Amino acid sequence: MPTITRDDIRIPCDVMPEFKEDYVENYMAATQGTGRLMLFACDQKTEHLNADFYGEGIDIADSDPQHLFEIGSQGTIGVLAAQRGLIAHYAEDYPNINYLVKMNSKTNLVKTAQEDPYSPQLYSLESVLDMREAGINIVGIGYTIYLGSEFEASMMQEAGDLIAQAHANGLIVVLWIYPRGKAVANEKDADLIAGAAGVAVCLGADFVKVNPPKPVDGKGAGELLKRASSAAGRCGLVCAGGSTVDAKTFLTQLWDQIHVGGACGNATGRNIHQRSLDEAVRLTKAISAITFADYDVEEALEVFNGIEDFTI
Repeated sequence: MPTITRDDIRIPCDVMPEFKEDYVENYMAATQGTGRLMLFACDQKTEHLNADFYGEGIDIADSDPQHLFEIGSQGTIGVLAAQRGLIAHYAEDYPNINYLVKMNSKTNLVKTAQEDPYSPQLYSLESVLDMREAGINIVGIGYTIYLGSEFEASMMQEAGDLIAQAHANGLIVVLWIYPRGKAVANEKDADLIAGAAGVAVCLGADFVKVNPPKPVDGKGAGELLKRASSAAGRCGLVCAGGSTVDAKTFLTQLWDQIHVGGACGNATGRNIHQRSLDEAVRLTKAISAITFADYDVEEALEVFNGIEDFTI
């Protein structure tokens, strides 16, 4: 099982001296003391509206936002990522969860063919720090950049400012970076994803969430992901989970991303929360068994199937 000590954490130089201990505490909490991130992505209620939460193949429990917090509380995760308002409504009832506040969002109603994507910052960092001061367990913030959009400069500037401010106050930062827009011919090109990872480390992020590259020329996604993991440098790279698939397929992809592609964890949403509470909790444990404890796929499936329990 990979483990890190507090002394192993490289504290960025933009963390103010009085908040260095806070940064270390937040990094250790988010990675469960392993240096790897298990991010439970709960920001899709804005990004994808209700399509990800109600419909064929989706457990009816997912229609209630509280389902997300029950999973985060009963399951095994690193952080629960969601918009500030959603966290504000539920966090007092779930104080054991590590929260990461998503600072920008947009819906999917306006398609790229109509206009290049822009996801604006929705609230100030001060409002997030006020929630932390009030006792909410906020360990970090997140921000999405659509690289290649004609609005990329605005998003990069907002992200850069937020990273500097968040680090100064001891918070970790995760960037979602997706190449998208009329200038982008192939969103899942391995070199382009590696370029996105490089942008993340240049902006100062602690982790970057990317889409796994599309297999090409006989090379699988894991092998192609090595480029992005290398380009990310000291910024840990994690892959988006994508649409819901069966547990074995998902866990196999995750193992490949970490052990072949060099990913530093995972960022999973729909594959978890579209299931019943019991099944979702078991899947968080199986995902965390691979992410935090280097279980192989068969061992993780035993956790998912309830044959073996996993805690950290």
